[in-house]
Order: sequence, then structure tokens, then C-alpha cells
Amino acid sequence: MKYVLMSALSFLLFACNSKSQVKVGSKVPTFQLKDQNGNIFDLASVLGKQPLVIYFYPKDETNVCTKEACSFRDSYDKFEKYGAKVIGISSDGVASHKSFAEHHKLNFTLLSDPDNKARKLFGVPKSFVIPGRVTYIVDKNGVVVHEFNSLRDGEKHVTEALAALSKM
Repeated sequence: MKYVLMSALSFLLFACNSKSQVKVGSKVPTFQLKDQNGNIFDLASVLGKQPLVIYFYPKDETNVCTKEACSFRDSYDKFEKYGAKVIGISSDGVASHKSFAEHHKLNFTLLSDPDNKARKLFGVPKSFVIPGRVTYIVDKNGVVVHEFNSLRDGEKHVTEALAALSKM
């Protein structure tokens, strides 16, 4: 019984959505992070210019994260058709992102968030100790029009994003 209570408490503390989580209809918070080439990327510099697909993922080179990234890569021409910029964010460092992007020939921006500043700004929930996997679709006005949260189904983030873009 004690184990069940501790498990339930852990779930409530770590797996539930944060009260500050960015939701549909919210303005996207702005941030600056380094990309896989070590350059500063300022989200404010692209707001108002094009739709954005911002996806948070746990870790470079892990099974689900790699499938997700490669699915974004393989569908990149579809995102371009909608004029959307794809941005992947994890706590991995610039060197890890560069290696990950080169290894899998990723054709979109990866941002390094080592202190989880952007993750906290968006309120991306954790599942126990694993950082969450959440995708946000942002319109040209900087408003979140779709949000998808699934830790296990990385490839579905791509289909969800494309479906949301098709409705804009």
C-alpha cells in the first residue's frame, strides 16, 4: 500500500501538466538559445514571419527521439509547403546536437537548452525524471494553435503538426 501511495504521489509531482504550461491560445514565450552550430537563435526574430513547429524532446540519439527527428527530416518538404520553421529543443549541448544533426542529416534547427530555461518557460511536463516530449504549433502572430504531448509516440508529433498546419 505504501508503494502505491508513493507511486501516486510521484505521478502527481512529476507527470502532471504544469500550471504554467503554454496552452492553445497562449502567446508563445520568447527565448534565446544556441543552435547546433553554436549560433544564438532568438525566437523573437522569427515571430510574425512564418508559422513555427517547436518540439521539445528528451535526448539526442535515443530510440524514440531519433525516430521523431528523422520523421521531421523526412517530412521537411511538407513543412516548407506551409512555410513553417521546425525547431527541436532538448537539454543536450551544442556539440551533441551538431553530432546528432550530422549523423542523421537533420535539415532543421536544433536548440540547446542545458539549463531547461525554454522548457520551464513553456511548462513542459516531466514523466518522473524523463523530460517531456511536447510539440507546439505557433501561427505567424505568435499564438499557439495546437499542442501535442506524447512521450512514447515521437513520430505522431509530425503527423499532428502537419494536420494543425493544414488547418491554418
